[in-house]
Amino acid sequence: MRELSSPRPCRQGDESLRAPAFSGTGIRVRKAHGSAVPYLVALLALITPPSFARAQESSPSQVPPGDPYTIRVSVDMVVLHATAHDHNHVLVSGLDKDNFQVYEDGVLQEIKLFSHEDIPVTVGLVIDNSGSMKPKHPDVVAAAVAFARSSNPKDQMFVVNFNEKVSFGLPDHTPFTDEVSQLEVALSRTTANGETALYDAIASALHHLKKGNRDKKVLVVISDGGDNASKHKLTEIMALVAQPEAIIYTIGIFDEQDEDRNPRVLKRLAKNTGGEAFLPESLKDIVPICERIAHDIRNQYTLAYVPTNRKRDGTYRVIEVRAGGLGRGRLLVRTRTGYYAPLEPRALPASKASEHEAQN
Repeated sequence: MRELSSPRPCRQGDESLRAPAFSGTGIRVRKAHGSAVPYLVALLALITPPSFARAQESSPSQVPPGDPYTIRVSVDMVVLHATAHDHNHVLVSGLDKDNFQVYEDGVLQEIKLFSHEDIPVTVGLVIDNSGSMKPKHPDVVAAAVAFARSSNPKDQMFVVNFNEKVSFGLPDHTPFTDEVSQLEVALSRTTANGETALYDAIASALHHLKKGNRDKKVLVVISDGGDNASKHKLTEIMALVAQPEAIIYTIGIFDEQDEDRNPRVLKRLAKNTGGEAFLPESLKDIVPICERIAHDIRNQYTLAYVPTNRKRDGTYRVIEVRAGGLGRGRLLVRTRTGYYAPLEPRALPASKASEHEAQN
């Protein structure tokens, strides 16, 4: 079991939190039986302003070995993953692009790309192993295994166990796995005791997600939402999840002895990233909840647009997605609530620019 040192704490005012330097969004087109099926990446962010948008289709010789059905295209746009359901909370499938409207800061955007298919994801299971979770641990493991069994067989998964320390459950040489048996071992390697470093665990999981090569990134967090041992602060974590890293689903498990429980944090993490928060009344409910989350992930719509606001000003852009049709009236849509636009790179003085060019 690897014990992780906490990533560099984020500082308030640190521009890297608000305006990460992105290079481009990948869009995949998967070939099957002579046809091309849109296969969109899960980066959920504005990469560069639309005025610099380019599309570059790689030649067959550039396709990675072992992946003969993938062509990579680089396009600068905002990519969203959305779940549509009716007022009875039943997932709605069969919608097309014309059933959706995307708004950024209240301005209608043109949907450039649309897809609805079960694509593999990179998934991190972030499991609270603090002392308060000890009597619940067997149920948590069972629920996480149920999630894995209900997921796409090609998903990349990993486990982050945490109490006052944060560690990976998989062996050092195995960053991800699609084997349920390996996940079960990874979930069982830590004894529940000690305090709770939830924020450090989420920061570590977000960092590890970047190493995955699946188009969509997801975290499933099972905890009471409390934190009494992290080096990171809640404001730092909320800034991190406002960036285009992952959809976060949370499951809050509480009892009367949980003095530091914080369901509000779990709800914020889920809402801001387009996931969903669950607060079951009984431990017996968490297995069907995990199965439902897996089903949700496999039935999302992917929508992409080039923002009409081309300013690189680092401001937060609010996203709203609406949907209707199939005789069900206006539907409820869950997706990321917004993103931070990138900042315009600062011009270097002439002397510094010459030095930079010489070094590159």
